[in-house]
Amino acid sequence: MAKTKIAALERSDWKSITWFVGLMAVAIVLPRLIHNQFITGPIVNATLFLGAYYLGNGAAVMVGLVPSVVALSSGLLPLPLAPMVPFIMISNALLIVVFNWVRKIFPDSKGFGSSAILASLTKYLFLYLTSLFVIKAILPSTLATKAMAVMMAWPQLVTALVGAVIAFGIIRILKKDVDA
Repeated sequence: MAKTKIAALERSDWKSITWFVGLMAVAIVLPRLIHNQFITGPIVNATLFLGAYYLGNGAAVMVGLVPSVVALSSGLLPLPLAPMVPFIMISNALLIVVFNWVRKIFPDSKGFGSSAILASLTKYLFLYLTSLFVIKAILPSTLATKAMAVMMAWPQLVTALVGAVIAFGIIRILKKDVDA
């Protein structure tokens, strides 16, 4: 008689699955409901930071691939900026990877701030520089084009930094619950 192995999910696995599903839900639903970059941007960036913190690079990057596609399909991202979607996905991955990389170097509480700032700057610089190239190469120069270029500039830095503050607050609140 053959022995049968039954795999059971550990509690930590369920925690990761819950985080993943919850963050993915926010990344999918929020851009469909709210069409304002200064509201959705910080919340989506918070999901990226939370994903990086609680899930690690792989699962967090998966979460980071979703918001730009949803933003494009829901109208938050103007259709002429569709060529930017792959670069937005890469910038989200950069934010996650740089954040976790710097956190490993500075693991204390100050490390979160340093990691978040460097990750936000990396995302901003990558998106800004690629948008200059992509928009100039693909779109005619108009007032609307300049407005679209602005979406990929300083608002990306602001929304990433605000997202980091939101994520840090959530992490602090959850750590208090765990410590209590």
